[in-house]
Amino acid sequence: MSYLEKLLEGVEVEWKPLDIITQIKTGQSVSKQIISTNPGEYPVINSGREPLGYLDKWNTENDPIGITTRGAGVGSITWQDGKYFRGNLNYSVSINNNKQLKTRYLYHLLLKMQSEIESLCTFQGIPALNAGNLKKLQIPIPPLSVQKEIVRILDTFTELTAELTAELTAELTARKQQYSFYREELLDFSDQLLVDSGQRKVEWKTLGEVAEYSKTRISFEHLDETNYVGVDNLLQNKKGKTISTRVPVKGNLTKYGINNILIGNIRPYLKKIWYSDRVGGTNGDVLVICVTDIKLSPKFLYQVLADDNFFEYNMQHARGAKMPRGNKDMIMGYTIPIPSLEEQERIVSILDKFDTLTSSISEGLPKEIELRQKQYEYYRDLLLTFPKERNAK
Repeated sequence: MSYLEKLLEGVEVEWKPLDIITQIKTGQSVSKQIISTNPGEYPVINSGREPLGYLDKWNTENDPIGITTRGAGVGSITWQDGKYFRGNLNYSVSINNNKQLKTRYLYHLLLKMQSEIESLCTFQGIPALNAGNLKKLQIPIPPLSVQKEIVRILDTFTELTAELTAELTAELTARKQQYSFYREELLDFSDQLLVDSGQRKVEWKTLGEVAEYSKTRISFEHLDETNYVGVDNLLQNKKGKTISTRVPVKGNLTKYGINNILIGNIRPYLKKIWYSDRVGGTNGDVLVICVTDIKLSPKFLYQVLADDNFFEYNMQHARGAKMPRGNKDMIMGYTIPIPSLEEQERIVSILDKFDTLTSSISEGLPKEIELRQKQYEYYRDLLLTFPKERNAK
């Protein structure tokens, strides 16, 4: 006997159309212009799960369940506590009798029935959900005691996910702040201009004096997902695009192997930078920087360039109105500090540890959240899969 069967204790589950047990209404018209000219504290729930913005007025209170009516998120379920403004692209689903049906139970149930709701939507032109179709959706109504127990279990999973997310996010924020602090400390050579400082001498050179950018080309047929880096880090074999900038096989120092700095060279990627240690290619929206000076570690150069000062410099000198691109001459004229190799390696060693820790948390956070979400969905399906009446009312 399943846990749900034990909860039901042989009691039949009644099924009713959604419009018999709830009222379904459309919210009020709203736009980004209205929000920008009337900013406030009340969230605007419209065509997405997240607020469209915040208004100075509200039209809904303690009526949390909504369903998106149009657009890419059509059919998605929203939950918003307290006072808020419901837009015209969100249906309210208000319970008629809370002695028969609990709001939180209905919310979990509608999430479980997401695919059935989406099947009621039309996708010709702008995706839309007709209220008439939604009203016919058959809803299982077990006893209130069963509803409360189901809500207790599923809310526990929801709360655990929220707590874990908050904990990991706080840890990630702390590590990023710590990483940023040490980066600023270790890479601040502003008071060491061409003079000896203690046991190290810091030289200042332009990027063009210690590195060059690749002009080599290679056919896209030699590239795949394993050796290609584009602005989205994905292979882009678009029709008509038959060549990509190659990350050179030779030309770098033997000591460091094949190590290149890849800089996003088109807006909005002018603040994106990669460190590459493999042979392959990029598209033309990535500038490939190859170190040529034996006194410069590519990893140290990466740390120097992966900095807001360089990103702002790159943005400031970008050329083009509609889609600005990086200015190669100005990029190669950017001035960088070059301490001793021993000092470079010491700095890289410290920052690599912080980078590894930060990256592991960044990668682990969505995985943990996904795992908790799958657990929630598993138990939700177990607890909300009711036997259907032969003659649903």
